[in-house]
Amino acid sequence: MKRVVITGIGALTPIGNTLDEFWQSLISGVSGAAPITHFDAAKFKTRFACELKNFNTLDHIDKSEARRYDLFTQYAVIAVAEAVKHAGIDFSTLDRNKIGVIWGSGNGGIGTFQEQVLEFAKGDGTPRFNPFFIPKMIVDIASGIISIKYGLRGINFTTVSACATSNTAIIDAFNYIRWGKANMIITGGSEAPITASGVGGFNAAKALSTNNATPASASRPFDKTRDGFVMGEGAGALILESLDHALARNAVIYGEVAGGGMAADAYHLTGTHPEGEGAYLGMVAALEDAEITPSDIGYMNAHATSTSQGDISELRAIERLFGTGTGLTISATKSMTGHLLGAAGAVEAIACIKALETGIIPPTINTENIDDEFAGKFNLTLGSAQHKPLQYAMSNTFGFGGHIATAVFKKWEG
Repeated sequence: MKRVVITGIGALTPIGNTLDEFWQSLISGVSGAAPITHFDAAKFKTRFACELKNFNTLDHIDKSEARRYDLFTQYAVIAVAEAVKHAGIDFSTLDRNKIGVIWGSGNGGIGTFQEQVLEFAKGDGTPRFNPFFIPKMIVDIASGIISIKYGLRGINFTTVSACATSNTAIIDAFNYIRWGKANMIITGGSEAPITASGVGGFNAAKALSTNNATPASASRPFDKTRDGFVMGEGAGALILESLDHALARNAVIYGEVAGGGMAADAYHLTGTHPEGEGAYLGMVAALEDAEITPSDIGYMNAHATSTSQGDISELRAIERLFGTGTGLTISATKSMTGHLLGAAGAVEAIACIKALETGIIPPTINTENIDDEFAGKFNLTLGSAQHKPLQYAMSNTFGFGGHIATAVFKKWEG
C-alpha cells in the first residue's frame, strides 16, 4: 500500500484565524473562551463559548457566495483555501479526476435550520422557505462545494460520527489514498454550532460548563472541578496525498499519516464506557494499523472535553494500554480551543503534526487539581508547553453514540 503524507494545513479556530496564529496561541496557552456574541445568551445556563475572534467572512469570500453558504461551509472553504495555498497546489497541473474531498461536520447547517424554522413559525403557516435552505443546511454540502470550487472530480463524501467526525474523515482519506483510489484528498472538518439551539440543546443534556463567572478557565480537563465542555467553532483542513504524488510535484511534506483505528463503546447514547472500552479498542486498532507499539507514541492529544465521566474513562483506557510512568506525554488542547465538535479531530490533528514538526508539545491549561485516581500518574503538560523530540503522535476523538476514531501521525524525516 502507498504511504500517505500531509502537504498542506489550514486552521480557522477560536485562538487563531490562520495556521501560524493558531499554533502560536496554542503553545502559549491562550484561552479562546469569552462571552457569547453570536446571539443573546442572557437567559441561557451557559453564556460563553470559544468563538472566532476578529473574523469577517467577507474578508475571505464575496457576499454573494457567503449568502449561499451556512457558516460551517464558509469556515470549511476558508480553511481549505489556506491549506491549498500552504501546499503550493496548482490544480490545473494535476489529474483532478484523482483528487477528492472527504469532509466532516457533526451538525452541518444548524444555524440555517434554526433561522428558517423560526422564520416559518412567525408566519401564517404558509410554507415560505429560502430556496437555499436545504443546500445550506445539509451536512454533506461543504465537501460538495469544495470539490466544485476546485474542480475536483474524485472521491467526494462527508463523514458524520459526532465529535469523532473529522478523525473519521482523515482516516477515510488516508485509506483511500493508500489503497490507490486517489492521489490526493482534501480532508478535515468544520463546525458552526454556537447558536441558541446548539447551546440550548447541549445545556439540556447537561454537557456544557456553566462557569459563566470565569469563562477563560472553564475548560479544565482532568481537574476535579470540571463541570462540562466549552463549545467551540471553526475548521481544520489537511491536504493528504500519496508520497509518490507529493514527491513528483516537489511538495513540502509536513508529516505522515501512520495509521488509524475506529471502534465503538456500544454503551450509552451520550456517555462513555466507564472503563473506556471503546477508547482502548480504537487506540489498539490504530497502533496495529501503524505497525507500532505503545512505547513508540511520544505525544497524545487526548479527547479530554472536561466532562466528568469522559475524562476519567479516557485516562483509564490510556493506563490500560500504555501503563503509567512511561515516556508518554499527554495534553488536552480543548482547554484552549474549546470543543469544536465535528471539527475537533482536524484541529487536534494539526496540533499533533505541528508538535512532531517542532518538538513542542502544547500545554493543558486551567487544570490544577487532578482527579485522585490519576494524580501523579501521567505527564499532562500542565500550564506550559514542553520541548520533546517526537517520532509518533496519537489523537483521540469520541462522539455521542459511542463513536471512536483514533489517528496516528509520524514525523517526516525525508
